[in-house]
Amino acid sequence: MSLRLHCAKILTVHTNVREGRTNSLIETAVEGLVRKMQQEAVQKEAVQQDTGYYVIRKQAVPDVLLKVVEAKKLLESGKVKTVHEAAERLGISRSSFYKYKEDIYEFHDSLQGTTLTLTFQMNDEVGLLSYVLNLIAEFGANILTIHQSIPLNGVASISITIQVLPTTRDIMEMISLMEKTDGVHKVHITGRSATLT
Repeated sequence: MSLRLHCAKILTVHTNVREGRTNSLIETAVEGLVRKMQQEAVQKEAVQQDTGYYVIRKQAVPDVLLKVVEAKKLLESGKVKTVHEAAERLGISRSSFYKYKEDIYEFHDSLQGTTLTLTFQMNDEVGLLSYVLNLIAEFGANILTIHQSIPLNGVASISITIQVLPTTRDIMEMISLMEKTDGVHKVHITGRSATLT
């Protein structure tokens, strides 16, 4: 029910009350309307404050958002001096840039100082887990925890929590290499939080 309709009902009830036609049914209606309006206001505020994050693959991101990231890179590198130049070069409007500039970052750009939990399935093969752990070390991430299930039908579930350091290389490249390894099946980022202090 729209706010305009709520207000019309309240005005009708107010008119009835002013003219002396009060009863418990009208009072109940007013209380119900007020309660409904309060609930809607709380829900609207919750939606406006929602700052959840999603991790999606690059091919699923709309082109305009990718161009906003590129525009930010051009500005940061000094290759262009103004937002107008960056937007014109990439074929997007300035309003699109300003609308999305605070909402999209390349994943590895915003990872420093965080912990990530990676989960995947892995074949029960000698040296395979060791290879994955060495790959993480080569990229400069700090391994915080490792959990492995008992292999069933030759496949184990693995969960590794890593800390991204200032010297850590591109995490998405690391995950891509992990997924290309024979015996490692679909690496997922299932957790992300502020780094431990």
